[in-house]
Amino acid sequence: MSTEATISATGRRKTATARVRLTPGSGKILINGRSYEDYFPVSSFQGLVLKPLEIAKSRNTYDITANASGGGVGGQAGAVSLGIARALLQVSAELRGPLKAEGLLTRDPRMKERKKPGQPGARKRFQFSKR
Repeated sequence: MSTEATISATGRRKTATARVRLTPGSGKILINGRSYEDYFPVSSFQGLVLKPLEIAKSRNTYDITANASGGGVGGQAGAVSLGIARALLQVSAELRGPLKAEGLLTRDPRMKERKKPGQPGARKRFQFSKR
């Protein structure tokens, strides 16, 4: 695919969704109109967002715009990371091996388990009473 066009990809984690757009640029990352340092103040989440770019050695090659919604901060960071990895894969198919080895192309399937009827929670039961 040509590097002139904007590349779009979607990432999901838990109940969070991120629509990511990659454009050739200087390495600016905006999430919901704010810089990623402001949006994810925790350094571990910032590292999660940057990991696909560092593996692809394209930290200052693309400008990234992401719209993240749903879930919490951690889920959104994971969704943005997956979206960036999928977008980079559209740019260059050779990145598939390194990204896959780091587990960045796999959607994390863990979700909150639903509450069952007649129970107070997903697994919890009401207290048993013999009499």
